[in-house]
Amino acid sequence: MPNVLITGGAGFIGQLLAERLLSEPQYNLILTDIILPPIPPKAKHSKNVKSIQADLCDPASLSNLIDTSLPLDAIYIFHGIMSSGSEANFELGMKVNLTATASLLEALRKAQKPETSPLRVIYASSQAVYGQPLPEIIDETVMPTPEGSYGAQKLICETLINDYTRKGYLNGFCLRFPTISIRPGNPTQAASSFLSGMIREPLNGVECVIPLKDRSFKSWLCSPKTLAENLEYALRVDGKKLPSHRRVVNMPGIGVTVQEMMDALAAVAGKDKLALLKEETDVEMERILRSWGTTFDNELAYGLGFRKDVSFEQAVRDYKESLEGR
Repeated sequence: MPNVLITGGAGFIGQLLAERLLSEPQYNLILTDIILPPIPPKAKHSKNVKSIQADLCDPASLSNLIDTSLPLDAIYIFHGIMSSGSEANFELGMKVNLTATASLLEALRKAQKPETSPLRVIYASSQAVYGQPLPEIIDETVMPTPEGSYGAQKLICETLINDYTRKGYLNGFCLRFPTISIRPGNPTQAASSFLSGMIREPLNGVECVIPLKDRSFKSWLCSPKTLAENLEYALRVDGKKLPSHRRVVNMPGIGVTVQEMMDALAAVAGKDKLALLKEETDVEMERILRSWGTTFDNELAYGLGFRKDVSFEQAVRDYKESLEGR
């Protein structure tokens, strides 16, 4: 039975993946975060999960976590400070996104036994590693030039994982996520937070502010349902299909404009919900958003077996059904 560690296990993606993996009996999970991660309420096999509170920035806490988690078959690295949070607090972003991740990789390397296969490491990166100028269509050959601290920190961690994999210390995969929409819960510190909020908040009868006045603005999005499927599949991807020093994959997404998102909201929940959307200009937020790519060539991901969403409207329908308990 595979033993899988998830850092950032109290966060949205950590909980999403844990629920997905615990729908089947074959995984033993360890969830860790700066707070004690809850067991997902809908987990079918909750006996197969253990929660550990750990501060990855503290060497003693990190060492204890690794010792407690061994033996491991795979680790998902999800902890982090989001984009606008990293930009607003540079020191915190560096500490959590970069230093803690580098320390974790080194601890895993030292714990690796020579007679075992390299530990599978699945790292949550981001399309924020890209910055302007960008070609119309982006693939993995385009040079990343991040325009924000978050993207820079992610890119450095990707480079570390590439090298650790080249050296045979780990079997790493750096998955550059699209923006995930629609996220449940409260708004986050991500610049892209409104891309969930403009669906989530109106469905809850709450106003959402869109931080730019441009309905043609396009974002590269992926639904939580598809993300969870692709993250589980990452446990089975054949690492030999990628060069040992190039372990980066742009995960599948779909390009959706603000207007198309509004149209999907109206189609699923009614045109009256559009009155809860307010369009304002946030200069700094818009600067970050416009630095990101909007159209990606995902042929590498498809060739590895990952899948994409059907449509954004279907993502909205899936989210509405989840609110209704279906």
